Formats: sequence, structure tokens, C-alpha cells
Amino acid sequence: MIRIPGGTFRMGSDKHYPEEAPAHEVTVDGFWIDRTPVTNRQFKEFVRATGYVTFAEIPPNPKDYPGALPHMLFAGSLVFTPPKHPIDLRDWSQWWCFTKDANWRRPYGRKSNINALDDHPVVHICHADAAAYAKWAGKELATEAEWEFAARGGLDGAEYAWGDQLTPDGRQMANTWQGNFPNQNLNEDGFLRTSPVTAFPPNGYGVYDMIGNVWEWTSDWYSPKHEADAPKACCIPENPRGGREAGSYDPSQPQIRIPRKVVKGGSHLCAPNYCRRYRPAARHAQPVDTSMSHVGFRCITRERKRA
Repeated sequence: MIRIPGGTFRMGSDKHYPEEAPAHEVTVDGFWIDRTPVTNRQFKEFVRATGYVTFAEIPPNPKDYPGALPHMLFAGSLVFTPPKHPIDLRDWSQWWCFTKDANWRRPYGRKSNINALDDHPVVHICHADAAAYAKWAGKELATEAEWEFAARGGLDGAEYAWGDQLTPDGRQMANTWQGNFPNQNLNEDGFLRTSPVTAFPPNGYGVYDMIGNVWEWTSDWYSPKHEADAPKACCIPENPRGGREAGSYDPSQPQIRIPRKVVKGGSHLCAPNYCRRYRPAARHAQPVDTSMSHVGFRCITRERKRA
């Protein structure tokens, strides 16, 4: 793990997606964070020690999905499946497929495996799976503020975790999408899907993969915007925890009733023409019961305050 010193920083952004606003000052205490996302090798150790079964490996209970056809209730997870031609970017179902038997062991379905992916981030992890691993490891999931502070690597106010240019001197700094998403992947960074967790340079704190590769769970409930700055400097929020459970519902989408947590960092599917969320300030709402082929996690431990 890497020690992250406490400090005050400007969280969020007023320049990009509305859910990142308003930018506001936040203070966090020092903590320790995993040097990389949790890998397949590490998750294997957890499963071997505990016998844990992930959410994606359990067939849905018909009582939880009234009206669903029985043949559609099978264990599986969402897998990115690129179309062969340009499509309407407003319809995400054109590239996400709920795939039978897709899970952390078989990231792309029944015929796939992770035999050569020990040092890749574990995927198809729902929030409860991440929390269970963290508890077993004696750790926790970071709050959104802690996660963003660590991702910035000491560069408060910078656009990216490494500075203000996406590809300084043409160098790919993270596993993201190059080309016209979702059908054209130019593969300029060398990876079509996930990558080894140390394949790209660490940030200023020495932490790897805070941007790109896979989205990472936090402990915060999602709300559609940040709270504004406190009226006085003395009132800068310290160690904030985002949203309340009731606030995890977006009032603009009343049909969505599944609680959502904040995920951070973007993934290998984030592209300039579709999802410019390969930035520390970026955030996204993820239903707590939904696992996907580009969602993983890492853990932290907090420093105990002396009495």
C-alpha cells in the first residue's frame, strides 16, 4: 500500500459533466491505499480462503424480478461487445450484452478464462463483492473524496492525474479508448481490453491505474451533483462522505430505484467521442447489484488518530 498524506484540495470540476460540479474545497486525513487495483491473483486468494461466491455467479431470485421470463433469469454479467459499425451512442444496449456465465473467473463468458490474467484487475465485481473482499483483507473502500485526492497525485487542479495534457508528447498515460467508440479501437495504448495493473506510469504518489483500465467502486452513495463550497474557509468539509442512501436516487430518473454508489477513474472504454471520464474529477453512478467487464476496485486503510 502507498501512504497518502492528508490535505485540502479542490474536488470536482466545473468544466465537464454536470455531476462533477460544483468544484469545492475538501479536506481529507492521511490514509493508505492499494498500490494497484485488486488483481485476479489477489481475488483468487480471497475466494480460496473463504469460499466466497460473487453476485454474478448466483442465479437471480425470481421474486426479485417480477414479470421476468424464467429463461432470462440466469447467472451472468454485462460484457462489452463491440458492434461492427457506427451506431447511436444514446443506446448503450448496442454494446453491452448480459452474458450467461460471465463472472470474474470467465470475464467474457463460458469459454473464457483468466489463466493469463493474474496481474490484470479483477472485474465483474458488484459493490457487495468489493466490500466483502475489503473486510476479509482488513481494509475498506475509499470515500469519493479520498479516492479523488489519491488519484490527483498531488496535482491539485490538474485536468488529468499526470498533468493537463491527455497524451503528453504523444505518450499514452492510461488504458483508455483510442478511436471512434464503440466500433473502432485503434489500440494505440496496446490493449483492447484490460491491461496489467502496472502497465502505465504511476501518479505522483506512486499509485498505479487510478485512471483508465477499470472503474473502481467507492463507499459513497451517488448524488447527481456535489455540494457547493461552505460560506467560510473554517467550514471546509473534512473527510466528507457523499450522499445518503436516500440521496442515491436521481430525482431526474424516478424509474431507477436500485441504490447506486459512486465509481471513479474511468476505464479502457472511455473515449474522447463518448465518455471523457479518464480524469480524477469524473464520477459515475453504478447500481450496487450490477457487475460489468470494466468495473473493479481497490482498498484503503485509514490512519488511527491518537487520543
